[in-house]
Amino acid sequence: MNNPFDKALHFPATLRNRNAIAEVLKEYLPETGVVLEIGSGSGEHGTFFANIFSNLDWQLSDNDPVNLDSIRAWIDYELPDKLNIYPPLLIDVSNIPLPVKFANVIICINVVHITPWNVTEGLMKNAGVLLPKGGTLYLYGPYKVSGKHTSPSNERFDLSLRAENEKWGVRDMESICAEAKKNNLKFIERVKMPSNNQSLIFCKVV
Repeated sequence: MNNPFDKALHFPATLRNRNAIAEVLKEYLPETGVVLEIGSGSGEHGTFFANIFSNLDWQLSDNDPVNLDSIRAWIDYELPDKLNIYPPLLIDVSNIPLPVKFANVIICINVVHITPWNVTEGLMKNAGVLLPKGGTLYLYGPYKVSGKHTSPSNERFDLSLRAENEKWGVRDMESICAEAKKNNLKFIERVKMPSNNQSLIFCKVV
């Protein structure tokens, strides 16, 4: 996609998966409220969803200042009136507490496998604090199921991740669910997605 902003990063995978993700999100997003995106990256996902689900207020975030510049550029490009989107926040989700007081929904796309495990732990702990009873946590990415990869390509991807950083890697869905349960988050559903990815949906139970 061409855009006039030098700081607006573009990740081709976003165009390939954003519609499929939106189809799942529409089943779980409330009529109104605040959606916090953890690890917004370029900002392409968050601004796309903010346009589609304009009845919700969107808070994008990332732990990389370069990505924050990209998020701002995409907000200026996609949502120039900024009516339903807040300025992006510099957030390391492994920290507790976060500089956010509340969210009805938390989404996290393609983060868990390219961060150390303590990031997943922090994500679950913060979701347990920020979400109200009935609030939704949505994760997207590649996951192992019952300790096994769902495709040969995911197994190769896992090896490449671990070669790049020994603390990264495709995670076991069951380990993620166990961490969620510690923080009063109930696993609701796994949805198979294109390119051997998965959507994992959790609900805050208390």
